[in-house]
Amino acid sequence: MRLKKIEMSGFKSFGKKTELLFGATISVIVGPNGAGKSNIAEGMRFVLGEQSLKSMRGKRGEDLIWNGSGSVPRAGRASVTAVFDNHDRAFSSIDFDEVAIRRVVHRDGINEYSVNGSLVRLKDIVELLSAVHIGASSHHIISQGEADRFLLASITDRRGMIEDALGLKIYHYKKAESERKLAKTDENIKEVGLLRRELSPHLKFLKKQAIRVEQARVMRTELVEKYREYLGREFLYLSSVRKALLDEKIEPTSRLAGIERELEKARKEAVQDGGSKHIDTIVVLERDLNRVREEKDALSRELGRLEGMLEYRVMSGPASSSESVVPLPEVRRFSDDIQALIARTEESDDISFVRRTLAALRELITDFMARYRSGGDGSASREYMDEEEKLNAAKDELAQSVQEKENEEEALRARAATLRMEVEAKKDASHDAERRLFELMSEETRTRGILQTLAAREDMLLREEDDFKRELGEAGIAAGRAATEYESAAISSETAETETRDKQYERKRTIEKLKVRLEEYGGGSGEEIIKEYEDTAERDRFLERELADLEKTSASLRDLIADLVERLDKEFKDGVEKINARFQELFAMLFGGGTARLSEVTRMKRRRIDAGLLDDDIAVITGDEPEIEDGIDIDVSLPKKKIRGLQMLSGGERALTSIALLFSVAEVNPPPFMVLDETDAALDEANSEKYGNMLESLAGTSQLIVVTHNRGTMAHAGILYGVTMGADGVSKILSIKFDEAKAIAE
Repeated sequence: MRLKKIEMSGFKSFGKKTELLFGATISVIVGPNGAGKSNIAEGMRFVLGEQSLKSMRGKRGEDLIWNGSGSVPRAGRASVTAVFDNHDRAFSSIDFDEVAIRRVVHRDGINEYSVNGSLVRLKDIVELLSAVHIGASSHHIISQGEADRFLLASITDRRGMIEDALGLKIYHYKKAESERKLAKTDENIKEVGLLRRELSPHLKFLKKQAIRVEQARVMRTELVEKYREYLGREFLYLSSVRKALLDEKIEPTSRLAGIERELEKARKEAVQDGGSKHIDTIVVLERDLNRVREEKDALSRELGRLEGMLEYRVMSGPASSSESVVPLPEVRRFSDDIQALIARTEESDDISFVRRTLAALRELITDFMARYRSGGDGSASREYMDEEEKLNAAKDELAQSVQEKENEEEALRARAATLRMEVEAKKDASHDAERRLFELMSEETRTRGILQTLAAREDMLLREEDDFKRELGEAGIAAGRAATEYESAAISSETAETETRDKQYERKRTIEKLKVRLEEYGGGSGEEIIKEYEDTAERDRFLERELADLEKTSASLRDLIADLVERLDKEFKDGVEKINARFQELFAMLFGGGTARLSEVTRMKRRRIDAGLLDDDIAVITGDEPEIEDGIDIDVSLPKKKIRGLQMLSGGERALTSIALLFSVAEVNPPPFMVLDETDAALDEANSEKYGNMLESLAGTSQLIVVTHNRGTMAHAGILYGVTMGADGVSKILSIKFDEAKAIAE
């Protein structure tokens, strides 16, 4: 790769478009002071991306633009284009034989960059040039007065210059980029860790809730199965009981009809036979007794209905602040106890046993209400309390009526029994018709007793069927529609009919316990909680993976930075050794002996105190702990003189040392081209010849563009450009190709 040409238009003194071709390995630019020679070197800095206006002898962007003269108007912008030969694809990212880099600055300070006509960023220009080890402020462009900048620089800046010359800036760039990424990665690690810490309590809470929801799901599933079995068995049981009652009623109903027909016939016969006054009385008593029994049974059924309503209100009534909440299992047990008492009563014809049972029921209800009703002062619903009082009053009134009917029935039964005893005593004297009549009346009484027992059992069955319907509704509310699909339960009807009711009651108690537990765990499905938990858990897993990736990236970046530092240190030490070898040779050649060497040093960093407080040349250490800085020091020793150190060198000696160091650095890592602006200004004729020989040597590896006044240097040029300036103030270029001129002369 080599620099083919440079085009300038409106840049500083080049008010008109100017083109310089660099076809030779050494191109020399000459001209009087003020003609604009150094503007060419500054144009090179400009197009390669230099951002320091001071290094281009300006203060503002418009200082770089042609400001006009009497005959040439000022330009609105300045542009410089550098064209490189890219046949060897040194610019590997650009697949063209030529690479044209152009920079334009406008008077408003806006800069534009382009590569082969395509607009790019400054960053793109810097990255493109860094790939071939050139740049705006690199060692390969030495502007006027900067020949000894290596010597004048601080040890830290001098190290940076050496690293730049050795092509190690790429490591610094990669290291800085890696450190930037590392800082961003560490910041992300901190943010992700903070997010996980903030998420953790909520996730733990949701996990507990999700576990409860899952447990509730399991319980709900179990409740569905329990309900299906319970309802299925209850349905089969109630169906079998109803069928059995219907079957049992057929025979006594039919028999009673026959007895009534025969009884009517027997009465007629007894009357025809003369009868007895007792017979008529007994007939009337039997009729009254049947009437009283029917009235008592009707009142008992109504009493049972009211008691059922009261029981339901106890289970479903409002739970105010003045009333205790009765656990549903307790209500179920209370109901089971009542039903057990009623069932035992139905099997007995003993009126005294029935009375004792009623007293036990009253005591059971009173005890239950005393335990679970508080003595509130009316804070519960007034309407609810009034209705309950009315029901209780009606129940008490019915109970009193039932008692009265029982008393009346007992009196009628006693009187009829007395008359029968009298009739029985005279039975020998009675007619056959009368005996037959009494037998039929006794049979009628027994048959009606059987039917009344069956009717009571049917009333009990009706209440149980109502309970079944109510339980069916509760199952749908508590466990969903699936719980009511009891037909799907695989239950043998024979098993359901033959097992004891205690087992069914136990199933009911189990269901109530499950319902209470399910209510404690929350009656809802919990789908929202599960979804929120799963989303939050997935978010936490994502953050965990991201954190692991970030930590892995952080470790990788730290390893990369350590590797870059190691490689930078190694290559820098190797480069310094190579520079020292060539530096010693060139220094000895220029001075006829002596020694010169670069050495790595570490010093405490010293900071300058404000000039208003102390002399500007005084430096003191500030801060509790002084900072340490690494750099490069230059040790020189002149032959035949006791001079050591740069401070003791004269101006000429300093110039020769700078040239020796400059060329040493360039030869160790040759740049594609070098711009040397009057670096030989301080040399005498003898040293100018040595300088020329050094140029020839360096030209073997780098393309040279030299700005000079030295005739000895001019003698080594392949192309000689002359810069002149006319009355219009515009710099113009004249060129001579010595190779062609020599061929023409021959």
